[in-house]
This record gives sequence, structure tokens and C-alpha cells, in this order.
Amino acid sequence: MTILEVIQRSAAYLERRGVDSPRLQAELLAAHVLGCPRMRLYLDFERTPDGAQLDRLRTLVQQRGERVPLQHLTGSVSFCGLELEVSRAALIPRPETERLAELAWTWLKGKGAATVLDFGTGTGCLAIAIAANAPEAIVHALDVSADALALARRNVARHLLDSRIPLHHVDGFGALPAALRFDCIAANPPYIPGADIASLDPEVRDHDPRLALDGGADGLDFFRVLSREARAWLKPGGVLFAEFGDGQADALLGMFAPPPWGGGARIESDLSGRGRFLVACVPAA
Repeated sequence: MTILEVIQRSAAYLERRGVDSPRLQAELLAAHVLGCPRMRLYLDFERTPDGAQLDRLRTLVQQRGERVPLQHLTGSVSFCGLELEVSRAALIPRPETERLAELAWTWLKGKGAATVLDFGTGTGCLAIAIAANAPEAIVHALDVSADALALARRNVARHLLDSRIPLHHVDGFGALPAALRFDCIAANPPYIPGADIASLDPEVRDHDPRLALDGGADGLDFFRVLSREARAWLKPGGVLFAEFGDGQADALLGMFAPPPWGGGARIESDLSGRGRFLVACVPAA
């Protein structure tokens, strides 16, 4: 069986199982098993994979048909052009969250040796992307999950950023070193209303940790924590950047209005034009 035939049969199977973009998914799995870039497949369509490769690909395609996320099958994801290890320990980084990282590193440009906090780091994707694009910044990263923090630690080491990304196993701000203060905080907290989780796609509902999804009854529990506590951890002129869900913008603008947030709050859109990111500012001294 040639590579082309394997891809065609795999795509047909995934389509029957209701997987989005089945041809693309089949090609990505084939490229992973064959150890080549996806576009290389087009030059090798007539090649015949060996038996071990075919068996491995069949297993992965079957798992994808059972709605195991592609990223868990390949073990990695690209975020802001940086390859990161993923697992069930943490939320798979989403493409829209790249814009959150960009907002933070753009704000940091020209601010020198700034101090940043990634609140709820998960895979470490935000901390790593910010540190890579703001090379003078020190980016602290915290998470309540020891498993997520172990995953983040591996990703930080992979990108040789150990000296610039201190990791903290803490629940919220309380156990951070008391003297720390931040120029900016970036956060992608859980924001799905608890009752809505059952209706999410199986890839998310059954494979992302509920701890990283469930934002309480209205999805805003973690934003209440941020609105109460983050202000005290920011330096004068500091800023909070946070991702939120559909329909939450008005509530957040009210939540982060003065007092104590006296620098104003606004909403930034994602690449599809939907309001997706809160920017809440602290007045300069």
C-alpha cells in the first residue's frame, strides 16, 4: 500500500468518525509516523511504508477516530513557532492564545528587564513565548497542578530558558515570594461555565484536564480572583492581559473598573474579530 493510498483510506475513516479536516489529520499523522515534514509526503506518494510504520499509523488513526486529540498522538504542538511537548496534564495550547502572548510581548518591548507573571502556566506556552520574544524579561510562571508544572519545566528546558522562567507550584498568588511585583501579568484561566463542559467536543471534554476548563457556574470564578488580588501584585503602570470566553466581555469590563483598577480596561479582539482578551491597567505612579 502506498503512502497516498494509506492517507486516502485514513481520511475516509476519520471522516466517517466525524473528525474535522480528515485529510489534513491523516497527512499529519502519516508525516509523524514517517518522520518527515507533511509537505514531503507529496513527493513520496508512491513510496510504500514498511510494516511497522503501517501498524503504527493504523493505531494512531484509530485513536484519532476515537477523538483522542492529534496533539496527544504526536506529543507536541507548535505555539508562536515554538515546539512544545503536550500531554493530558495540561490544556493543549490553542492558536487564538498566540495573540495573548503577542499582546504581552509587544507591550514589553522597550521596557528592559521587566518582571512578568504567567498565571496558570499549564504547558508553559505563554511564559516561553513571552520570554523568547522579550529577551530581557524574567517571566515567573505558576500553576496549582504539579503534573502541569513538570510538563512546563520540560518545555522551559527544551528552549533553554531555565534561567529566565522561574516556576512556582502554588495555588493563586498567596504563596509567591512576598517581595515580588510584576510589570505585567498574562493569564489564560479556566473560563468555561461548568455546566457547558459536557457539550464540548470530545477532544476537549474527555482529554483536557477539567481543572484547566472549569471556570465555575458562569465561567468567571478565576477572573474574580484576578480582579481582587492581581492589582496588588502589579507595579504602578502595570497591566493584566487575560483571555476569556464568548459573552463575558461586559461582565469583565465591569469587574475590572475602578476601584481598585484605576487605569482603565479594554477588550482586544482575536484574529476572527471576536472580543477575546481583557487588558486591565494600573495607573502609573
